[in-house]
Amino acid sequence: MKKILATPTSEAPFTWLDITQPDAAELDLIAREYKLNQYTVRDCLEPDHLPKFEIYNSTNFLIARAYAPKTPKNSHSIQELTSKIAIFYNHNFIITIHRQAWPFIDNIKEQYLDKNVFHSPQDLVTNILWNSLHTYEVPAIDLISRIEFYEDEIFLKTQVPNLQRSLYFLKRKAAACKKVLHLTTDVISRSHLGVQNNPFMQDLNDLHLKLLTQYDQIQEDANNLLSVYISLSSQKTNETMKILTIFSVFFMPLTFIVGIYGMNFDFMPELRQKWGYPAVLLLMVGVTAFIYFWFKRNKLIKK
Repeated sequence: MKKILATPTSEAPFTWLDITQPDAAELDLIAREYKLNQYTVRDCLEPDHLPKFEIYNSTNFLIARAYAPKTPKNSHSIQELTSKIAIFYNHNFIITIHRQAWPFIDNIKEQYLDKNVFHSPQDLVTNILWNSLHTYEVPAIDLISRIEFYEDEIFLKTQVPNLQRSLYFLKRKAAACKKVLHLTTDVISRSHLGVQNNPFMQDLNDLHLKLLTQYDQIQEDANNLLSVYISLSSQKTNETMKILTIFSVFFMPLTFIVGIYGMNFDFMPELRQKWGYPAVLLLMVGVTAFIYFWFKRNKLIKK
């Protein structure tokens, strides 16, 4: 679907063409009309392209990726979590191409273009980049709250089902978003090379730095929680093995004694003595008591 969001006026002498869910034939017509490079136009049809910036015949071309509003629960790749926005622009026009419908496109038109706030395609590009980055803020807050939830689960509860799997997907989401933000750094710097006194530029840089810091911290916290969770799981396994070892130490000598007197040879003198049975029981009790006090003395058994 093609929409003309702006036409040249005295306040904003440029055209803004917005295209949603384009096909090859539609893009081919637009490429001919605005003399766009065919290779960059093909990039607009490929959903997996990462952020980049290029210049062809005095026309700037960039790709940004915004966080998709609805993603499956366990999505963790860049292609699953984000959607591409391609932008062609120069002094005379700006063309935005995207498959996902983005509400901020219409908001920019109503709040800035219709009120004559923007006077150049560069201002418009800066605001589109700011809004595309802004889509990462709510997911970052959600990931931070989940990190805090999982931290409480690890330290305050004894059993946490599927926690390792949940932390894995959380870490992968943070890593994917962080990668997109890092690649966007080059897009921001190259698209604003030589731009001065742009009131929106500082906001864009501040938001970009803030998001990079947040996702970097989220990834680090997720890695730390995974390490702690694995350590606690190993500690619980060691505690279980310790208990089983203590029980085996108690029963090994008792099993040995029972094994000897269970052989029933004819010439075992204790078998025919009246005191044989209670003597063996007393021996087993003595061995058990000796092992218990030895463990306690060496602080292998807690009080």
